[in-house]
Amino acid sequence: MSDYLEELAALISRKQPDAVKDASIAHGELTLEVVPGSLPALVRFLRDDESCRFSTLVDITAVDWPARKLRFDVVYHFLSMYRNHRIRLKAAVREDEMVPSITDVHPSANWFEREVFDMFGILFSGHPDLRRILTDYGFRGHPLRKDFPTTGYTEVRYDEALKRVVYEPVKLVQEYRQFDFMSPWEGAEYILPGDEKRETKK
Repeated sequence: MSDYLEELAALISRKQPDAVKDASIAHGELTLEVVPGSLPALVRFLRDDESCRFSTLVDITAVDWPARKLRFDVVYHFLSMYRNHRIRLKAAVREDEMVPSITDVHPSANWFEREVFDMFGILFSGHPDLRRILTDYGFRGHPLRKDFPTTGYTEVRYDEALKRVVYEPVKLVQEYRQFDFMSPWEGAEYILPGDEKRETKK
């Protein structure tokens, strides 16, 4: 399998030299690091070329690397049901950089790209309707960024007196998490009921 993936990586790199920056194989999976601006043309090639035929877009997601100049990796997963293999594309982009939409090649990318925008704040140029898809219209921030607070900024509740949903600033700050080390999951050593029986068996 590894030999086949190496041949596939060499083929794609040879036919799309301006798009592919690097190729690697790990755990039986092929990953290509690609130039963001070349994504639509590369994805079209992967779909149409007879040696590839990656006709199914499985997923689009991202990874946040806050300390890196190219802060995000936008990650695409494709499946070829004709050739029975998968491929992963990774495009490293700056926080202020727009990524070309691939909705013209794979219409199913519409919702995936909206989700990446909603969760990470990454913009896709040429997208037909780039708006939030999982959070509310007035939601502040992007929840999967690593600098997003675990408590969020706003809490939502139903107010029985007003008979409607109300939005309020979060009153619970991060310091509410108190680690008293009284949990066995924290590796603490203390006696639980019944532990004394273990001592008497010695």
